[in-house]
Amino acid sequence: MDAEELVEVVLPGKVEPDGLELRLGAVPTPGPGQLVIRMEATGVSFAEQQMRRGRYYDQPPFPFVPGYDLVGTVHTVGPAVAPTLLGTRVAALVKVGGWASHVLVDAADVVPVPDGISASQAETMVVNGITAWQMLHRKARIRAGQTILVHGANGGVGSILVQLAQAAGVTVLGTAAARHHDALRQAGVTPIDYRTEDITVRVRELAPGGVDAVFDHVGGPGVVDSWRLLAPGGTLVSYGSAATRDDTGSKQLPVLKLLGRVWLWNALPNRRHAYFYNLWAGRATGKDRFRARLRADLTDVFTAARHGDLTATIAAELPLARIADALRLAESGTVAGKVVLLP
Repeated sequence: MDAEELVEVVLPGKVEPDGLELRLGAVPTPGPGQLVIRMEATGVSFAEQQMRRGRYYDQPPFPFVPGYDLVGTVHTVGPAVAPTLLGTRVAALVKVGGWASHVLVDAADVVPVPDGISASQAETMVVNGITAWQMLHRKARIRAGQTILVHGANGGVGSILVQLAQAAGVTVLGTAAARHHDALRQAGVTPIDYRTEDITVRVRELAPGGVDAVFDHVGGPGVVDSWRLLAPGGTLVSYGSAATRDDTGSKQLPVLKLLGRVWLWNALPNRRHAYFYNLWAGRATGKDRFRARLRADLTDVFTAARHGDLTATIAAELPLARIADALRLAESGTVAGKVVLLP
């Protein structure tokens, strides 16, 4: 591939994975305060899976280039950007646009990737790592000696949640399909089969007084059970709606229902807390503060990786041109970790 030719994946509408299109073009030119990243790794997250179905809460109108995050080297810089950034490896959270060979971003939005972490490893830790870190430390405020329940403990976010929690001295119970249980046990997690076991009964056996936090990416009616599993003073953090992935109704309704429940639960005098985690909360009203928090948290995630507290879980690495295969694999529910896309 010509390094100076832009290659990007376009989502033209609500299509099956084979319906995504490759488009060629000119590499963008950065303006003041901007830079262009030559992508070395991007990935497939639940957000893009929902965008393909037209069900992500605030996705842009079709057609657009998906890609929530990326890692790469700085290719060109615009005016008022330090030229010393050229050639350095950085990570960026972009929400859309990452599935491309070259990505234009604001220089203030990039975070340096430390030496010793490959592009693919770092990619698994950008959106998933920030999400896990903020839910654990900014929302649930976990402490050593506590016990938590992680739904989807084998997934992209779940696997990082598990490792960061254990590094903080927390006991982890994790739901997953039976085929992932041996790996979870080796990681120090007590696994629960969400398909064959009654999760509520099993958690009550393991933690009779309830758990100190539940991290729920499933949503739907099951989020009520997650709330009921909390110990006094416990925290529920909901961060997804996998249960409604294939619904054909309003994409806003599941989120609005959940927000209503969160408001009601927090009004109850039982010392428990509930949050609907939104990675982008606060950006519209305080961009500088949002950027500073993101940079600090992702730096902490990378530091944990360098110290050996966090290991990247890469399900597969596929070239950008095989986006259909990558999406099908990510959506199959058969893999552990993140599907990474390479140039």
